[in-house]
Amino acid sequence: MTAHVRLPRIAVPDDAGRRAFLSDVIAGLSADPKQIPPKYFYDERGSQLFEVITRTPEYYPTRIETGILTEQAGAIAGFVPTGAALVEFGAGSLAKARILLAAASVKAFVPVDISAAYLAGEAARFSRELPGLDVLPVVADFTAPFVLPAEIAALPKVGFFPGSTIGNFEPHEAAAFLRHAGRLLGPGARLIIGVDLVKDPDTLTRAYNDAAGVTAEFNLNLLRRINRELGANFDLSGFWHRAVYNRDLRRIEMHLASRVRQRVRIDGHCFDFRRGETIHTESSYKYTPDLFRTLAAGSGWRLAETWTDRDGWFAVHALIMA
Repeated sequence: MTAHVRLPRIAVPDDAGRRAFLSDVIAGLSADPKQIPPKYFYDERGSQLFEVITRTPEYYPTRIETGILTEQAGAIAGFVPTGAALVEFGAGSLAKARILLAAASVKAFVPVDISAAYLAGEAARFSRELPGLDVLPVVADFTAPFVLPAEIAALPKVGFFPGSTIGNFEPHEAAAFLRHAGRLLGPGARLIIGVDLVKDPDTLTRAYNDAAGVTAEFNLNLLRRINRELGANFDLSGFWHRAVYNRDLRRIEMHLASRVRQRVRIDGHCFDFRRGETIHTESSYKYTPDLFRTLAAGSGWRLAETWTDRDGWFAVHALIMA
């Protein structure tokens, strides 16, 4: 069988994309406290840095989730209907999808990611590794409405959302995403989702403060991107990476903290920073199994199965539209 491979269009940010980026940054830096949506981490350099983070000794989620997918590949593949289309939200390196697709009888694979250049390279490599599979990448913000390829319209659809990216959403945003995924995938939809679980704060804090400083560079790259694409004048040496665990909210919080009093200009706007003032760049919520089951049920999904590692640090959940 000949595979159908579609490579995504690669382009510099279009006017609409730049306007949305600028609007979000201006609104976020005007807020109190200051904040920037984490989806803007993922330019090409940010995507590359995140893949390096997943290989640091301190960052356990990728290793443990990969272990679960590998050990439980047969059981998880059994959840995927024969001839289905697998739609991966926030595809990244596609490494985890490789495990699932090697075990399941899937007709088409649709990786969705906001980073066009990175997705193009990964999709091209992926299609060479799995001949016979239709690879149909889509460049999109997976949290917003987008259109799935027409080629999979008649196929049963299974969503794949690994990496505990669901934890980067505020709880109400996580519920909104689950509802959005259900609408996009359609009647009878299924979803395989990775979720990081609550554990001791020291382990969590170390995971986001690796000794090699890769996570710090990933965080600071956000300011580098704003300078390059929006013409800002952030002095990267004037900020430092800080990640702390908020016990009350069960989340890791990543910040960029100002080392000095300073002023930053972006598109005619000026933003003053006190020494020690931060930009909140990301939250990573941790769930208990019961909390996630409640979130899924309230968003229209029924929990069908859960697989965890022996220490109960991470879970892979199988959901069916209720």
